[in-house]
Amino acid sequence: MPDKNPDAGPTPAGTGHDMGHGTGVGPQGEELLRHSTPPGLKRFGKLALIAAVLIAVAGIGWRFWKSHNTAQWTDDQAIQTVQIIKLASTKKGGSLTLPGEVQAYASAPIYAQVTGYMQKWYFDIGSKVKQGALLAQIDPRTYQAALDQARGSLARDNATLANARLDLTRYQALAAQNAISAQQLATQEATVNAQAGIVETDKAQVSQATINLAYTRIIAPFDGTVTSRAVDVGNLVNAGTVSSTTPLFTVTDQSKLRLYIRVPQNYASYIRPGMTVSFTVPQYPGRVFQAHLVGSAGAVASATGTVLVQFGLDNADSVVQPGAYAEVKFPLPAGANGIRIPATALMFRDEGMQVATVDANNRVKLKTIVIARDLGAAVDVGGGVSATDRIIDNPTDALQNGDEVRITNR
Repeated sequence: MPDKNPDAGPTPAGTGHDMGHGTGVGPQGEELLRHSTPPGLKRFGKLALIAAVLIAVAGIGWRFWKSHNTAQWTDDQAIQTVQIIKLASTKKGGSLTLPGEVQAYASAPIYAQVTGYMQKWYFDIGSKVKQGALLAQIDPRTYQAALDQARGSLARDNATLANARLDLTRYQALAAQNAISAQQLATQEATVNAQAGIVETDKAQVSQATINLAYTRIIAPFDGTVTSRAVDVGNLVNAGTVSSTTPLFTVTDQSKLRLYIRVPQNYASYIRPGMTVSFTVPQYPGRVFQAHLVGSAGAVASATGTVLVQFGLDNADSVVQPGAYAEVKFPLPAGANGIRIPATALMFRDEGMQVATVDANNRVKLKTIVIARDLGAAVDVGGGVSATDRIIDNPTDALQNGDEVRITNR
């Protein structure tokens, strides 16, 4: 059968139509199949693969590092940061500031001891007087009359006694001659003794009248200053006592003064013979006065928990005034104040007053303290902590035993 494709030439052996269609390639196709990838392209692919791996590894590493840092930051934030208080040294002795009261060494409120009208007074407040000086005069006429009457009775009864004694002498002579009975002699002896008793009574009345007359003169009991006067001419004054009337005068000895202070019981052991205190008074700011120990009550007042202590000082120039308020510096030996801690370090807990301390491992240890003195901004601690303790300032309420803390100051 003739070939339908006249243009087709003779086909070489082994390259017939069936062969060509079976492989789909001719000589040129086989050349194309043997073509390989260029070296530069292969190198670029390897680099891209390595870069992708490195980026993946870096991403994973960064995320791991970020997660680790976040956990560490969280842990760090859980540790509280605290500041430590630097405790003041207690090697030197200090002083305790206490209120004091200045009193005159001797003070005498003077009352009338007899009743009468005031005739005249001679000294007003502020006057210096000597012992025995006449301060005022009560009308003495009534008391002078009573004295004269007592003296008259004494003179009369003395005369009667003298006559009775003469009669007794006669009776004794007659009795010796048995001229009178023994009973008559005994009666006369009794009469003499009775009259002698009357005379003694009259003498006592004279003495009483003399004393009453002397009481009409109001005199100064000692050298001093008149600090009060509560009487005028013409006033009727009554014999009175401290509880019933106002004193006519008050005389004080200001040449010496007494300073009274009340020392708290826990400091009473520091009262020692010969000790001296310094004090100031409002009238003289900045001027310091000294007083020495006179005596101590030696007992604690249950109402106040204090011991009353008396100090004395010379006041010849009358600078310090009796009745003045004084601020006294009571000296204390080294260590008497204990440890002084600012109030900001205190913790109010059910166990009592506490402070938070930090041990060598930076762990919290709460300690209950005993407050010896409250100064407001600080307290003196008598027990519970030592001077070497590291005490936390401004501790939080959440702080507990064993908590780890970080210290910001050393």
